[in-house]
Amino acid sequence: MTPTDVFTGLNPEQRRAVEALRGPVCILAGAGSGKTTTITRRIAHQVGSGAFGADSILAVTFTDKAAGEMRTRLRHLGVEGVRARTFHSAALAQLHGLGQQPPGQILPSKAVALRQIANTLPRPYRFRPAGDLANEIEWARNRRIAPSEYAARVGDHEPPIPADLMVRVYERYEKGKRERGLIDFEDVLELAIRLFDTDEDARMRFHARYRTFTVDEYQDVNLLQQTLLDRWMGERDELCVVGDDYQSIYAFTGASPEYLIDMPRRFPGTTIVRLEENYRSTPQILDVANRLVPHLGGAKKTLRPVKSAGPDVAFEPAVNEPAEVRNIVGKIRALHDDGTAYEDMAILFRINFRSEDFEEPLSTAGIPYQVRDGAFLARSAARRILPPLRRRRHTDIASRVRAAALKEGWVEDVPDGLGDQEMTRQNDLARLVRLAAEFDDGNRTSADFVADLEARFSGDGDGRGVNLLTLHRAKGLEFSAVFLPRLVEGEIPFKRAKSEAAVSEERRLLYVGLTRAKSHLVVSWPVERGRPSRFLTELRVAAVSRRAAVPAPGDDDKTDPAGPEFAALKTWRLERSKADGVPAYVVFHDATLKEIARRRPETRADLAQVPGVGGTKLERYGDEVLDTLSGVI
Repeated sequence: MTPTDVFTGLNPEQRRAVEALRGPVCILAGAGSGKTTTITRRIAHQVGSGAFGADSILAVTFTDKAAGEMRTRLRHLGVEGVRARTFHSAALAQLHGLGQQPPGQILPSKAVALRQIANTLPRPYRFRPAGDLANEIEWARNRRIAPSEYAARVGDHEPPIPADLMVRVYERYEKGKRERGLIDFEDVLELAIRLFDTDEDARMRFHARYRTFTVDEYQDVNLLQQTLLDRWMGERDELCVVGDDYQSIYAFTGASPEYLIDMPRRFPGTTIVRLEENYRSTPQILDVANRLVPHLGGAKKTLRPVKSAGPDVAFEPAVNEPAEVRNIVGKIRALHDDGTAYEDMAILFRINFRSEDFEEPLSTAGIPYQVRDGAFLARSAARRILPPLRRRRHTDIASRVRAAALKEGWVEDVPDGLGDQEMTRQNDLARLVRLAAEFDDGNRTSADFVADLEARFSGDGDGRGVNLLTLHRAKGLEFSAVFLPRLVEGEIPFKRAKSEAAVSEERRLLYVGLTRAKSHLVVSWPVERGRPSRFLTELRVAAVSRRAAVPAPGDDDKTDPAGPEFAALKTWRLERSKADGVPAYVVFHDATLKEIARRRPETRADLAQVPGVGGTKLERYGDEVLDTLSGVI
């Protein structure tokens, strides 16, 4: 590609960024604004114009996939020899290339080592997932916080286990690495920093080799990475960074958008370019996303649409969670019938256990789906509890599942402050206990229970179908249709978000979700769940009362689970559970009571059709349930 060709098809903002051959340059790239095209064209122009040799350019991004995409695009532009790497792979290459061998083998994952340490923790922390502990250690390492400093510097940050226990885990993890001659990825960055600080010859050789730097996704840089970047730069300012502080959602790793926002202060004379033309979404979707801009702070960017108009964004309160799910499933089927592929649709949620709420309804509807973070039956709780049940034919299903869940560390009252993986695991354990209680009729076996679960949650499309994924996992992706359910307080913003900074990150998560949609966007919330999210007010959606909630097809006024039928059934259940000496959910779980209240059966035959009402429960409770309903006016 000739120097003239690198400008083909660029808008004025992109062209200005490509023309800025020398640093410092700060490209504030809004969602869907073509940032990868812009920075690869800029690098190609740096090489094609003769400003820099290809082998003197180092381009850094955050994933191997993104680095590979950058190299591929540069090749298509006729540019070979540019180094495009992640921070970790670049640091490792520098250690090898500058003559310093890493002092040990790189640990591919912290999880194995931490799983062994976690098994020695006192109850009830013994069963905490190693992934949550690994995330916490990375939070500290990326802030360059040593184990000896951890307790003093944890501040208002909430670790997944008490801070004193976390110090013990952190110290044992570091000691174990040393004893086994291992290093982790954070060690690689620290070793590279130490190399530049202590070896003047290595530093001078590196500075002579690399003369200009490009850093993608700069809003995700943490202190450890920034420290290494500072060593690469030295006293020079040949730096181009690109990022969007509105999409900074990884504070749990130590990432901070402040390095991006602060670029003009650190480098006076910085060329600032704003990419605000959006090639992804319709004007209707961007209008909604831009409503959050006054509340996002940072470097203001207002997205401008390139695409033609599409359907209005749907803001849809639902009476309850089942109604919300039914509405989404119905819309997915309608969109598919109109020609939208299932794979081009996504349901985004805040925490991974929410996938379960959609897996069974989609499977029942015959709609394939794929869970990006692992489906319900593929996650740790089900993997540990179900295999022994599959091989047995016990009839005391509920008690066996409950005992197994308790052995796995399940607690009925889930405490605050759990890591995301432990919160998902606890909710999965609770759901297995509930499903077992609903299935147990005294006649069917544990093997039957497992087979029933596999039939009900069998819609995982093996890489095909509707995408179910968290908002964090959705960053960088796009879909024709996006569904954002459960916009209520405690869900988004998440209940752990107690500080202003944490709430700000939750707002950015919502912004990421909104800007994933290309043509169709549905935002919904169940009224019975509690207070609608404060972010709905910022999106200029009027506060919604229960009376304003729109039922899904087939619902009517009597379906409101907060209504008299549900209240009467809960009162009856409490009295019956006390009389039987069992937990209330063993009689009927809330989900079953809600469905009974919704249908309001008048005969035993009607009641038998309600999911969760088996033959034994029909005989044991049927007449009392019908009598209770008949007494509700």
